[in-house]
Amino acid sequence: MRPRDHDRHKLGTASWLRASVLGANDGIVSTSSLLLGLAAANSTHATLLLSGTAALVAGAMSMAAGEYVSVYSQADTEAAALAQERAELREDFVGERRELAEIYIRRGVDAPLARQVADQLMAHDALGSHARDELGISPASKARPLQATLASAASFSVGAALPLSVVSIAPPQYLIAAIAITCLACLLFLGGWSAKVGGASVRVGALRVAFWSALAMAVTTAVGAAVGRL
Repeated sequence: MRPRDHDRHKLGTASWLRASVLGANDGIVSTSSLLLGLAAANSTHATLLLSGTAALVAGAMSMAAGEYVSVYSQADTEAAALAQERAELREDFVGERRELAEIYIRRGVDAPLARQVADQLMAHDALGSHARDELGISPASKARPLQATLASAASFSVGAALPLSVVSIAPPQYLIAAIAITCLACLLFLGGWSAKVGGASVRVGALRVAFWSALAMAVTTAVGAAVGRL
């Protein structure tokens, strides 16, 4: 017998997981890249700490504002679509019931059964049925601007604090290596963990995040070293 929770798929966590992973990844990559570029340009320890702190605060605020605007726009679009569907149900309930049955028929349900299912679902929750099966809006996928905003800002701050803490404790001669190794190790873990939570391949997720992050760090370090020689 299958366990009772065998149908509890991972998609319900997609919204907050996307915001959290994006925020943490951005925090680590952008702040570590900035610090690596400054370190390669032979900046002072005080400059590194000040720049890293400024990057943490500014980045968290930017992530919060951007995520709020983006997700709120999605929420507005969903609300407008639901309002239109609500009006259509008032004006032509029979036509909307026929439309719902046709959706099930296109998905492979026999016509008589599709009409019966549409009748029962419309009687139970007409708007909810159309929101889910016609518009693709469900409670699990519904846009939550405040949740996404807080998740992005908090996760960015935690991610940005990682390379900043390395700067505060690592010896100057090992600073570049310490930032790169520590951040890439954490990014490998982050990519693998997010893939596992989402039900995807842990190895592919970890390597994908680490590769592109390492590329960003390498490019920024090279630019900083070139500028430092001028």
